[in-house]
Amino acid sequence: MGKYFGTDGFRGEANRDLTVLHAFKLGRFLGAYYGSAARRARIVIGKDTRASCYMLEDALCAGMTSAGADAYLLHVTTTPSVAYVVRTENFDCGAMISASHNPYWDNGIKLINSDGEKMEDAVIARAEAFLDAEDTAPYAQRERIGRVIDYAAGRNRYVGYLISLATHSYKGVRVGLDCANGSTWQLGESVFKALGAEVYAVGNRPDGENINLDCGSTHIENLQRLVLENHLDVGFAFDGDADRCIAVDEKGQVVNGDRIMYVYASYMNSRGLMENSHVVTTVMSNMGLYAALDRLGIGYEKTDVGDR
Repeated sequence: MGKYFGTDGFRGEANRDLTVLHAFKLGRFLGAYYGSAARRARIVIGKDTRASCYMLEDALCAGMTSAGADAYLLHVTTTPSVAYVVRTENFDCGAMISASHNPYWDNGIKLINSDGEKMEDAVIARAEAFLDAEDTAPYAQRERIGRVIDYAAGRNRYVGYLISLATHSYKGVRVGLDCANGSTWQLGESVFKALGAEVYAVGNRPDGENINLDCGSTHIENLQRLVLENHLDVGFAFDGDADRCIAVDEKGQVVNGDRIMYVYASYMNSRGLMENSHVVTTVMSNMGLYAALDRLGIGYEKTDVGDR
């Protein structure tokens, strides 16, 4: 880990550890690094619902456009959606403004490469050096100054992609969602309703300061209560930027990440949908998961936690 970037990007308390100046200089770096005299860099930006996201987004955009890059705004969206848009629409990179499951006063910037994956260590190292050095990147002038572009259409295409993954209608299925007052507060309901589900949602009233506050995947009791009180079939709880999900069954029992992994791997394997018969887990996965995968003849690779 470097001075600024850790396992989950550049994260800390907004305007103390992560300031608008940091965001501006990071935007300058990205615009200069991916752009050239011959072409503009094209960079996607997404954010969650924290109040501080707006100032950091503005600072990133100012830095990028001053270095000649075009910034495409997905607005409030999920981390996976940024990765999807970058990869499928040939952007140079993406930035997600979020501190995941942390409280509202924290924020972060996670960088995503052109393949929709975590940014390469070499690029992160250069970004860190740029943040601490005198800014020598040229300022774009006249027609070379970049633009800020409303790109909600990219976010909407991601929603369409999620809907396309379903193999059957959810008509008659009663689904509970805890959106953590975060990135899924609209997207989650949109997807399940489009599939025909009857949706009951909590944690879907963000005010800039209530993200993850007694809700979401770190407070599963809210979803359990929602499922039991309304006799729902299943429930899903997300964290602030929706890169984490915990499920609850119809009895209110928690279906954690390891169990979700097993169910999904078993389903795909039985239908011949796993090219290499392998899944990726973190070092925090339970040994019971590995034993269950062994019985199915499914291999696995372990990674560290976080995006690095």
